[in-house]
Amino acid sequence: FLGSISGEIPFFVMSAYGLHLTQCFGEPLTEAASLDADILSAVQFDDTGDYLATGDKGGRIVIFNRLGSDDPSQAHQYMPYAEFQSHESEFDYLKSLEIEERINQIQWCKPTNNALFLLSTNDKTIKLWKIFNKTLKYWDTDQAEEEGDEDRYKGMNDDYASPAPPEPVALKFPKKVASETTVVANPRRIFSNAHNYHVNSISTNCDGETFISADDLRINLWNHEISDQAFNIVDIKPEAMEDLTEVITSAQFHPSHCHIMLHSSSKGTIKIGDLRAAALLDKQAKVLEGPPAGGESKSFFF
Repeated sequence: FLGSISGEIPFFVMSAYGLHLTQCFGEPLTEAASLDADILSAVQFDDTGDYLATGDKGGRIVIFNRLGSDDPSQAHQYMPYAEFQSHESEFDYLKSLEIEERINQIQWCKPTNNALFLLSTNDKTIKLWKIFNKTLKYWDTDQAEEEGDEDRYKGMNDDYASPAPPEPVALKFPKKVASETTVVANPRRIFSNAHNYHVNSISTNCDGETFISADDLRINLWNHEISDQAFNIVDIKPEAMEDLTEVITSAQFHPSHCHIMLHSSSKGTIKIGDLRAAALLDKQAKVLEGPPAGGESKSFFF
């Protein structure tokens, strides 16, 4: 497994002799040299463990891939694979609110056609990225030399007679030549304008077609191919904000059952819902909570 310490990514391996460090990316940042944009805010392995994506407060995503080595000493060695800017800072003029570029969470999607896909989100906008290898090609312009004017009009006389037809010349057409292969990241979809509050978590469904995003009061269901429409499946916002007693802290799909999801709240409860029962999960199938602490429930703001 791995840890995250202000720009440094250490890899650990558990063995019979205990926990030991195998690899470390980055350097520990001192207080004098530390930059807020370099602090890691999200890390996520893919399902195979061959790729690791990290996001920082500067909106950048760096992907590492595992080396395919038969040497046991390098079985858990990772190398940088790709780096790109996922989010930029924005400003909401209607609410006079600055939206930071910080990456809140990263979720891997199922790979397709030798390409990797992942979801990344900041406080307001979710993006679906496609990462693939692209071979850069250029045209080889090695063509036959053009004939001079004196050869072209050879045989013309002073009476402006028709020129002699030129001798046939073999034409050379340019060819495409591969130069190098690079990793390219393209945004396939941008999911925005669906959350009034800060997005705290996203989770992909095992069906490979949908995912959920959660903020403090609502959870939305998205389709990977539809970016301008989302379905609200959980809404805990009261009619009066003074009656608010809890907020949503995280949401997650079941890893193998696409119809089961759960979300946690600031009260320490975990609520499990079944999408087959109702489109709006206002009544959960099961609630996991500890014993009450005593007293009546108070407002979230007090």
